[in-house]
Amino acid sequence: MQKKLIALAIASAISAPAFADNANFSFYGAADVSYDSVNTGDGTTTANGATAVTGMSKRVVSSNVSKFGFKGSEDLGDDLAAVWQIEQQINLDDAAKNTFASRNTFAGLKGSFGTVLMGIHDTPYKLTTRKLDVFGDSIADNRALLGGVSSTSAAAAFDGRQSNVLAYISPSMSGVTAAIATVNLKEANKLSTDKSGSALSVGVMFDAAPFYGAVGYEKHSLDYVASGANETATKLGFGFSDDMFSVGAVYEKTSDNLGAAQENQYGHNAVYLSGMLKMGNSAAKLAYGKAGVLGTGAAQVADSGATMVAVGYDHGLSKRTKLYALYSKISNGKGINYAFTQSSGASSTNSGFGTSPSVISLGMKHTF
Repeated sequence: MQKKLIALAIASAISAPAFADNANFSFYGAADVSYDSVNTGDGTTTANGATAVTGMSKRVVSSNVSKFGFKGSEDLGDDLAAVWQIEQQINLDDAAKNTFASRNTFAGLKGSFGTVLMGIHDTPYKLTTRKLDVFGDSIADNRALLGGVSSTSAAAAFDGRQSNVLAYISPSMSGVTAAIATVNLKEANKLSTDKSGSALSVGVMFDAAPFYGAVGYEKHSLDYVASGANETATKLGFGFSDDMFSVGAVYEKTSDNLGAAQENQYGHNAVYLSGMLKMGNSAAKLAYGKAGVLGTGAAQVADSGATMVAVGYDHGLSKRTKLYALYSKISNGKGINYAFTQSSGASSTNSGFGTSPSVISLGMKHTF
C-alpha cells in the first residue's frame, strides 16, 4: 500500500505542470433524455395524392440535443486572446450514432474589436432567434416549421450549423451585437469550369432586459445546382421577459428561384409565437407556429401549409436539473410533410403527406 501511495504521489508531481499549462479551458455539457410516445398520423404517399398511408406509433427513449464540449482561451497580451472550442452531440440512447466534434468547433481570436473564428459554427441567422424558442432543443423545437424548406439538391439549410465557416461577431455596444459569416458550400477541388456554392449570413441582435429584438438575413448562392440559382431567408424576432413571464414572436420569409423559369418553388412565410409563465422553480409553456404554402404562381404547391402547437411544464429540481413534460402536434396540409426535429425520437415522424404527427414527452435535463 505504501509503495502505491509513493508511486501515486510521484505521478501527481510529474503531471501537475501539464495540468497547469492547460488550465485555461473548461468542460461543459448537457444530458437530456425523455420517454416519448409518438403517433405519426394518417396521410398519403404523395403531395395531395390519393394513395393512403396508415399512421404508426412508437414509444422510445430519446436523446434531445445532449452534448459535451471543451472550450478555452489564452491571453496573448494587448487585449487579445486566442479562443477555441470543441463540441460534440451525444446520443444517450444510441452510441452507434455518435461521432466527434459534430457541433460548434472552431478556433479564433478575440479582442476589443470582437471575435473572428473559423470552423464549424451556427450561422448568425440561426443565432438571432434561438433564445425565443421556449421548447428549444426538444422534440417540440420550432425548427420543425421554421428555417425554410430548401432544395433537395442544396447543401445548405437555413437556421442551421455549417462547416467551412469564417465568422465575425462584434462586441456588445449598448446591447447591440452584430455577426456576419461566409460559408464555402463546396470544399472539393474543382476545375475552372465547375460551379461553386457559398452562403452569406448576417444577424443583428438587441438584448437589453427586459427587451430583446433581432433581425437576420441569409443567402445561399447555388450555382452548382443551376447557373444563378439562389435562395434567401429573412426573419424578425421580438421578446420580452421578466421575473414572472416571457413572450416571444418570430416572423420569417424565404424565397428562391429554383422552380421552372426561375419561379419561387420552396419560399414561404412562417410565424412563431411563444409564452412562458414562471412559478418559482416551475414554468408553464405554450407555443404556436404556422408555415404558409410553398411557392408562388405555377410553382405553388396546393395545401402545403402547416401549423404546430406545443404545451409543456418544467419543474426545476436544482439550478442545473429539471424534469419536464410536453405535448406537441403538427397539422400538415395535404400537400406537405413537416416532421419533428432536434431529437433522436423525431426520426420517422414524417410518414407521409397530410399527416398530423403528435408526441407526448416526459424527460429530464441536467446541465454541467
